[in-house]
Amino acid sequence: MCLNYITNETCRDCIATAAQDILQVCPNTREAVVWEDECQLSYSNQNFFGQVNVTGNILGLDNKQNISQPEQFKSVVKETLNNLTTDAAAFNLSTKLMYATGEAAFEDKTIYALVQCTRDLSGDGCNSCLQTAITDVLNCCYFSIGARLLSRSCYLRYELYSFYGHTSKSPSSTNDQGASGGKKMRIIITLMVVSACFALVLFACFIYCLVNKKARVRKGISRQANTRIDADFPRIDFASIQAATDNFSDSNKLGEGGFGPVYKGILSDGKEVAVKRLSCCSEQGSEEFTNEVLLIMRLQHKNLVKLLGFCIDGEEKLLVYEFMPNRSLDVFLFDRSRRAQMDWNKRVNIIGGIARGVLYLHEDSRLRIIHRDLKASNVLLDYDLNPKIADFGMARIFAGTEGVKLIPPKLQGLLVTWLQNMLCKECILLSLMCLALECS
Repeated sequence: MCLNYITNETCRDCIATAAQDILQVCPNTREAVVWEDECQLSYSNQNFFGQVNVTGNILGLDNKQNISQPEQFKSVVKETLNNLTTDAAAFNLSTKLMYATGEAAFEDKTIYALVQCTRDLSGDGCNSCLQTAITDVLNCCYFSIGARLLSRSCYLRYELYSFYGHTSKSPSSTNDQGASGGKKMRIIITLMVVSACFALVLFACFIYCLVNKKARVRKGISRQANTRIDADFPRIDFASIQAATDNFSDSNKLGEGGFGPVYKGILSDGKEVAVKRLSCCSEQGSEEFTNEVLLIMRLQHKNLVKLLGFCIDGEEKLLVYEFMPNRSLDVFLFDRSRRAQMDWNKRVNIIGGIARGVLYLHEDSRLRIIHRDLKASNVLLDYDLNPKIADFGMARIFAGTEGVKLIPPKLQGLLVTWLQNMLCKECILLSLMCLALECS
C-alpha cells in the first residue's frame, strides 16, 4: 500500500526499497510487514486479504514537543480523525480510494490529518481498523504535537504542518501504478530466485572442489609414479624397478624371505637398493596397502632398515629398502671365515644395537610394534657391521600374516591385548637372549 498523495514514480521506488528491506530484515520468515516513510509491504503464507489486522501496531512521534493544552488538543484531533474515518470508510465502489485528508483549527495553529486503509478491506473493516488506531494513538500521544500509527490494515497521521499533497491519484493512474509495481515486483523476485540459484551452484562447486581436493590429498601418493627416492614422493614406478634389478635377474637375487624374494637394484641415480618382491597375497587393496606402507615409513631409527619407497602395478607389490652390503647376521655367525671378523666389541655393539631397535619399536615409536620373528636372518649389517632390524611392520601390510603384531594405542586398555602384549614381550626377550648366545 502506498499513501495516496504520492506520485506513481515515488510509489514504485518506495515499494522496491521495501522489497529489499523486508528480505534483509526478515529472511526465511513465513510472514512479515515493513513500513517505509510512504508505503507498506507485507506478505504471509496465509490469506490475509479482506481481514482487519490491528496486531503489532507501530506508534511514532515525528515531533516530541508537547502541546500546551493536551486535553483540548486531544479532543480536536479525535474529532478530526473520526470525521476522516467516516469519509474513508464510505468509499466509492468505482474508485475505492479508502483515503481521506483534512484540516482543523486549534488556537492559532492548523492540524493536518490523514487516514488510509488497505483497499482489500470493506467499509466496515476500514472503519474498525481506523477506530482502533485512533484509540491507540490518542492514548499514547495525545500530548504530542504530531504522531502517526502504522498498522497492517490502516494508517493515520496528524501534524501541525502540511505533510501531504492536495491532489489524489486518479483510478487510472492507480491501476497503472499497480500494474507497474506488480511487474517490478515480479522482476525483483525473478532476480532474487536467479541469484539464489547461482549462489547455490557456487556453493555446491565449492563443496565439490573441497571434497575432491581432500580425496586427491589422500590418494595423491598412490597416483604418482616418481622414479626418484624422496620423502615426499615415496612411490617408484615398476619400469624403473625392473631396470634397476635387470628384470629381477637371478644374478641380482639376494635371498628368499618369508614374504618373497629380495633383489639388489641400482637406480638411475646410482643409488643401491634392496627390492622385496612380495609374493604373499595381501588382503588389502592398493589404497590400504599404500597407507600402511606410508605408516611404516614414518618409523625412523638408526637400528631399523629404512624403507625408501614402494611400487604397486596391478598384482605386483614391491618394497624398496636401503641396501645392506654385509647381508644378514646369520651369514657371519654361521660362516667360520666371516665369524672371525667379528671381535667382542663388534658383537657387543650388534647386540646393543638390536636391543635399541627393539626398544624403539616397543616403546618409543608412534606405533607400538611387537616384532615376533626376531632372528639372525632378520638382522642386516651395514658396511661397518652396525645392526639394522628388518621385516618389521609386515603383518600390518599383509593383514594378519606371520611376522609382527601392531597394537593400536586405542586397544591397549583391553585385557586381551594386554595379555598378548605381555606374552609378546616375553617372546622378544627370549629372542634377544638367543641372539646374544649366538653372538657369543
